[in-house]
Amino acid sequence: MAKRFSEEASIKDVLKSFVVQNKLETGIDKVKVKEIWFAVMGNGVANYTEAIELKNTTLYVKLTSSVLREELSYGREKIIKMINDEMGKDIINKVILT
Repeated sequence: MAKRFSEEASIKDVLKSFVVQNKLETGIDKVKVKEIWFAVMGNGVANYTEAIELKNTTLYVKLTSSVLREELSYGREKIIKMINDEMGKDIINKVILT
């Protein structure tokens, strides 16, 4: 049964309830993670990023540069922290660069 909102309910509250009731959070998180990757990593990394996929708590990033992949592999923990901070929740526990 759908929850009824008073006339004073904000759009934000109504949309949040809709997302939770319809189990859309996972899909929205997947899209948001991609946007955050490009924003946080910048144009240099974005130009070499071929694909990004979030599966459970693991972020898979396909890069076209082996040199960049090696360089980023040293900063995995920092990447996880930056993305989780931007998301506002701990959504990523592991980053796999391919």
